[in-house]
Amino acid sequence: MAGEPVTVETRGGVGIVRLDRPEARNALSPEVFEALGEAIDRFDADPGIGCIVIAGSDEVFAAGADIKAMRDRSFQDAMTQPSARFWPRLAACRTPLVAAVSGFALGGGCELALACDMIVASETAEFGQPEITLGIIPGGGGTQRLARVLGKQQAMELVLTGRRIRAAEAHELGIVNRVTREGEWLDAAVELAQLVARRPPIAVQLAKQAVLAADETALSAGLAYERRLFELAMATEDRVEGMSAFIEKRKPRFRGR
Repeated sequence: MAGEPVTVETRGGVGIVRLDRPEARNALSPEVFEALGEAIDRFDADPGIGCIVIAGSDEVFAAGADIKAMRDRSFQDAMTQPSARFWPRLAACRTPLVAAVSGFALGGGCELALACDMIVASETAEFGQPEITLGIIPGGGGTQRLARVLGKQQAMELVLTGRRIRAAEAHELGIVNRVTREGEWLDAAVELAQLVARRPPIAVQLAKQAVLAADETALSAGLAYERRLFELAMATEDRVEGMSAFIEKRKPRFRGR
């Protein structure tokens, strides 16, 4: 897909979408949002894909929005930009998402990583929400997701100062699942994604919904929702296969039914 703002490939049940605008440090332009959304939608609809990896380059995951384009944007423009539609579109993805981060993940790039279900980062990765230094605030979920992961005090510091944090600190704070050596980040992310992709697909999607509900509901409502999802999982053929394989001491053959 030469000339496109993203490239796509598959590896063993994993769909990989890579931002490919090196001349713009993978800035999240309207074209990138649309191409990224389309690629994720296609993988999400593909029964052969069990997990999706979103990646950038060695130097930059995504450096946020195009500031030159934003400077002259009106209030009405901000209300109708593709980014406003992209974030709910990403949140609607049923397939688990893994962010593979190397280099800068700033502004919208940090929000893109946070919107994924897991993050694998190179030791070179830097995360940050520097919007405050431009006279604005995060608009793609940064304030909400950081507060849910870090708690109010830590999120306030990062959002109000615009301070960047390296991968090791992000791991300590619980933002990042795994930190790898330089050059190993994408393979490690794909390895994690392939492990997820080998699990029964219906159960994986239900489990994702259940975990996400913990961020969005009170405990009593979340427990009730989890129970309903558990009952749905019990009604699948994959559940019977998984339990039979365990009893018979063999590898299960999940079919997504």
